[in-house]
Amino acid sequence: MKHPALDSLLAVQRRLYRRDFRRAALCAALAGLAAVALLGVSGWFLAAAAGAGLAGVAAAQAFNYLLPSAAVRLLAIVRTGGRYGERLLGHGAALRSMAAVRQALFGAVTRAPAPRALSLGSGEATTVLMQDVAAIEDRLMRQPAPWAAGAALACGLALAAIVGWGCALAIAGCALAVLLLARRICRRREATARAIRAATAGLKDEMALLAAAGPELRCYGLEAWAAHRALRQGRRLRTAQRRQAIDGGRLDLLLAAATGTCAVLSMALALGQGAPMTALAGLSAAMAIEGLAPWLRARLQAADAAQGAERLEDWLSAGSAAGPDGEAIQAGPLELPLLPDTPLEAGARVAIVGPSGCGKTTLVETLLGLRPATPGRIRIAGTDAATLAPTTLRRHFAWLPQDASLIAGTVRENLAIAADTVSDVALWDALHDAALDERVSALPQGLDSWIGEDGALLSGGERRRLALARAYLCKAPWLLLDEPTEGLDVATESLVMERLLARLERSGQGLLTVSHRPGVVMACDVVLSFSDNIGGLSLSRLSPTAS
Repeated sequence: MKHPALDSLLAVQRRLYRRDFRRAALCAALAGLAAVALLGVSGWFLAAAAGAGLAGVAAAQAFNYLLPSAAVRLLAIVRTGGRYGERLLGHGAALRSMAAVRQALFGAVTRAPAPRALSLGSGEATTVLMQDVAAIEDRLMRQPAPWAAGAALACGLALAAIVGWGCALAIAGCALAVLLLARRICRRREATARAIRAATAGLKDEMALLAAAGPELRCYGLEAWAAHRALRQGRRLRTAQRRQAIDGGRLDLLLAAATGTCAVLSMALALGQGAPMTALAGLSAAMAIEGLAPWLRARLQAADAAQGAERLEDWLSAGSAAGPDGEAIQAGPLELPLLPDTPLEAGARVAIVGPSGCGKTTLVETLLGLRPATPGRIRIAGTDAATLAPTTLRRHFAWLPQDASLIAGTVRENLAIAADTVSDVALWDALHDAALDERVSALPQGLDSWIGEDGALLSGGERRRLALARAYLCKAPWLLLDEPTEGLDVATESLVMERLLARLERSGQGLLTVSHRPGVVMACDVVLSFSDNIGGLSLSRLSPTAS
């Protein structure tokens, strides 16, 4: 199956590192050739030396031990050096190539259409960004395998032909049979790989959900129920992994049977030519078939990676079709639905209120390009929002979502999401305006203190204020804050609002805030109150808070 976006990306990396990949293939071919020749020559040498020893002192003294033993040592060195070179060059090139693929994939996920990107669960995200990429990485590392197999088979056929064409034909027939049977195993393996990836993503999603709900599950005594759900997903994965192990066992059994059969058949055909030639034929045949093993295992792994390649192609295509990265912006008035003649000027402070489900979140997501804008409904700085790229829309707003997420890292790393080049002074200013500077300064390493997974080492209010400080660092004309003081006590809320208003005075930014807290609403100049009517959403009031 073709994967245009992925194949194009990998082709670029192959061209970039083609010298290393070619050298790795050459080293693999030398290692495969030397491995077969080593065993064949060693078998001939040992049998011939034994025959000379049994023939008497004169024959033993006349036998040349030096040249065969030197050849054996040389072949051993070539085999070892070839394997080392193949891993050093091939693995290095593959790892460097996949670093670029990971970067492109992450960029594609972030550029994908918002509904698609937001539907990416944690389990699927882990599967796509880790397992699928690792499978492609392994496939790149195994690129030299066909060269090694081809060299091993060619060397085995050449040595067998010295003994007799019958031996060479026996090796060729056994190799052909192995390839045909292995192809059937690989086809079955693709379905198994799909089942494993689906089960793995399902288990990761299940564990993430259960871990997030851990306190509630314990509170209501649902540990056994949660364990049963996790166990059910684990059984699906175990069943698929068992089928995978069976496929691998079948391939190993096929190789073992073919190796033994080919060796016995070649030795039988060479019986009339003496023990040294019989040993040469048998061992060359065994190593020729055994030399196919890396290539066949690479094909089996490619079957595992096929589903992952389809998923990576899907995401890379979605990201490439997302449109341009956006354009430069300028501050300007904001025209919202049902207010075509009353634009909100830059620097306005607007509270958006209304009952749950009335459309506040829909409006916020539309402003951020997470939902498609209806033409003519929203205008930003005189431009219809429906004509703007999502990235351009987002540059107008510094967003604090209601359920803001923190990364597993330090305070500095979480703030750097909004601005990775600002000074420590700016970071501390943002923390001060979020009323979090004293708490961070009390941490062991200050800005470089670890805060755990999703800020687990902070309280709920502290996590909220850290996300607020992150929004402050984003240089955008409007602050778009969804419940900025949720979870804060009255005194902290008052301090946060006091410093927020002071920051707005200094920066000249406008404020759009969704909130049910009176203290937040009263700090705004304008209140947009939405009501949920039977006929749909309507704007029921626009008024200065002073009235």
